[in-house]
Amino acid sequence: MQQVAVVTFDGFNELDSFIASALINRCRKDGLEAFITTPTPVITSMNGVEVTGQRPMEFVPEADVVLIGSGVKTRDVVADDHLISRLPLDPSHQLIGAQCSGALILAKLGLLDDMPACTDIKTRPFVEAGGVTVLDVPFHAEGNIATAGGCLASQYLGTWVITRTLGDDAARAVLDYVAPVGENEETVERALRAVHTGEAALS
Repeated sequence: MQQVAVVTFDGFNELDSFIASALINRCRKDGLEAFITTPTPVITSMNGVEVTGQRPMEFVPEADVVLIGSGVKTRDVVADDHLISRLPLDPSHQLIGAQCSGALILAKLGLLDDMPACTDIKTRPFVEAGGVTVLDVPFHAEGNIATAGGCLASQYLGTWVITRTLGDDAARAVLDYVAPVGENEETVERALRAVHTGEAALS
């Protein structure tokens, strides 16, 4: 079983963490499973939804894939050296993705030094202030690191994880199942196009 840590902090955006984890967990039977991974047993979303974490932060180095969610307190996370130290990420053997303001965390960890990133409009100036080029696209990946910008781009981050671990056919099956009725083909093709275009850019 390949395991995915969806790292989720207090003040998180529900769309970012839940969409990616829900897509990935439709692949359990194929050996891929995601877990909401939190620094404290219970966290509260930006809209007041309390969630019990499925795994503690100590799970992060064990995970095959680590996705960093975003939220309204990400800059506080970046400023907390102890919290950041609990994210020992290693792109040499982990797939690592960040959603929206999660790019700030990857930048703090030095993982975006030579790589442009995607993020949301509000976070963009803070990412750029750190010397990272921000792209006007929803998804970008280089090697084992990916970033996505815009809440609903979390579907692209989830799609990327599935394509990289199980292949395009597995991603097609998941996307076809969750697509709005009557929009199956365009939903599947849009997501795969975003991922593959994002991987091919600048290569």
